[in-house]
Amino acid sequence: VHQSKLDFFCKLGYGKQDICKVLENLGQEALEDDVLKELIRMGRKPQALESQAQPSPLKLVARGSCSTTPGSRRLGEDESDSSDHFRPIVIDGSNVAMSHGNKEVFSCWGIQLAVDWFRERGHTYIKVIVPLWRKEPPRQDSPIADQHILEELEKQSILVYTPSRRVKGKRVVCYDDRYIVKVAYEKDGVIVSNDHYRDLQNENPEWKWFIEQRLLMYSFVSNRFMPPDDPLGRHGPTLTNFLSKKPVLPEPKWQPCPYGGKCTYGNKCKFYHSERPHQAQLSVADELRAKTKVPLSLGKEEEQHNHSP
Repeated sequence: VHQSKLDFFCKLGYGKQDICKVLENLGQEALEDDVLKELIRMGRKPQALESQAQPSPLKLVARGSCSTTPGSRRLGEDESDSSDHFRPIVIDGSNVAMSHGNKEVFSCWGIQLAVDWFRERGHTYIKVIVPLWRKEPPRQDSPIADQHILEELEKQSILVYTPSRRVKGKRVVCYDDRYIVKVAYEKDGVIVSNDHYRDLQNENPEWKWFIEQRLLMYSFVSNRFMPPDDPLGRHGPTLTNFLSKKPVLPEPKWQPCPYGGKCTYGNKCKFYHSERPHQAQLSVADELRAKTKVPLSLGKEEEQHNHSP
């Protein structure tokens, strides 16, 4: 019986010394459930679980080795799941380029300025959406400046072309604005554009809220990309909180009372009083008693006596 119980609990992963100690305490005729409860009460874990709980030692890899760990990232994978606290950025390439080109020229330099601005802030997920036909040679009715920038951004996996094709000599173009809103919505990011996407707001109520809350407008001032410091208005979040996944709330700033020591509001005054240490909210009667050095207990007893029937 002793050997069968020993084999049974050894198969569960417990050590022989722990099993023998429990059997000595409970006796050889103890039930298996009682033995198991005693092992759990002693805080013993099966050896298989203990080996899993211990962190695996780091493996040294020779320099130049091509072996990769399962958790390592592969080249070309999205970095949207990184530990950074910045939101993904989706740039409306056509809107930014035409805005920088004064609505006359598709200026690719404007796209580069916008990408560099977000890179300097620490954003890792940046995507620029541009129609595929912008890759073709420029025409007189649609001039393009610095077209080589599009090729460089495409090599860096930043620029993405929306598909298009020709059917019987006519170009069939996909709606790039829908791509922009869809990618930003799925990534829970920010749309960089001066377009309001009113047609897409009417198309999907969820997109309507997302466009209203996550649209970042901008301006170009002397070849400088400048988004506003208050993207959602004066009473909205700051630009830093708008672009962060975890916004940081500012510390409350107490405004000094315009009446100073002559204030008669007492604890109802919502302004800061320097004469009240730690913003102690005292009533006017208590402040007068404190100034005349009358104990608060006596003052309260007098008030209770006056109000008593």
